[in-house]
Amino acid sequence: MSKPFIKSIVVAINGSQSSIQAAMYAISMAKNYKCKLYFVYVVDIATIDFLKKCNFLVNDERTSYEQELTQNGNNYLSYVSNLAKTKGVNSEAILLKGSVPFEIINISDEKEADLIIIGGHQSKDAYIKTDSPKNIQANARTEIVTYAHCPVLVVHNKNIEAQFKVL
Repeated sequence: MSKPFIKSIVVAINGSQSSIQAAMYAISMAKNYKCKLYFVYVVDIATIDFLKKCNFLVNDERTSYEQELTQNGNNYLSYVSNLAKTKGVNSEAILLKGSVPFEIINISDEKEADLIIIGGHQSKDAYIKTDSPKNIQANARTEIVTYAHCPVLVVHNKNIEAQFKVL
């Protein structure tokens, strides 16, 4: 008998609708292929430090912003973990702090992931070259795809929510 092709999946969660759709896709895969599933949210300390260095944030703001992002991360991880539970899929939620691409790739290596799943673009507005949050997410996505040590699946499935309901 051959070994399973995919044994563990890391899903990058950032709170966007596309990352929630990626989680739904991953839950479906994990259920079908009986994989380990890891949901990972990274509090983007690199960007926070950059904003502080450029004097967009003062120390008090930096601290409260980091706390807010940490709370949001825990909420999103709880949400996708509960989604997995409703489909009978076990998962592990992991909250990290640092640079998003670095932490996603590092945890994927640590967990010996066979696949990383990330959300795709939500709209054509994401292609606009600005320093908007959409562009920061696109840059992180590009770095993960470029430097990951395992395959990366980018989910562009607008119908996943309907498909997920009947799973």
